[in-house]
Amino acid sequence: MNIKPLADRVLVVPAAAEEKIGGIIIPDTAKEKPLHGKVVAVGNGTKDEQMVLKEGDEVLYGKYSGTELEYQGEKYLIMRQSDVLAVLG
Repeated sequence: MNIKPLADRVLVVPAAAEEKIGGIIIPDTAKEKPLHGKVVAVGNGTKDEQMVLKEGDEVLYGKYSGTELEYQGEKYLIMRQSDVLAVLG
């Protein structure tokens, strides 16, 4: 991974949006933004906030959390650790 978050930020790969619901195909414009994903890189934390997330964690985050970015054709979200609501599993 060539992207290294700074301070208390994490880099998340969002889960894929639902393609079908009960046999009905949903167009791209009507798909809901996924609210979970996988952490692929973490910063070192700050002197006031220790980094508790680690690479590989499956996380839930708020609907409007983070900043979207695209790197080498892959979509990512970069957000503060405090924007993460929960770790799954």
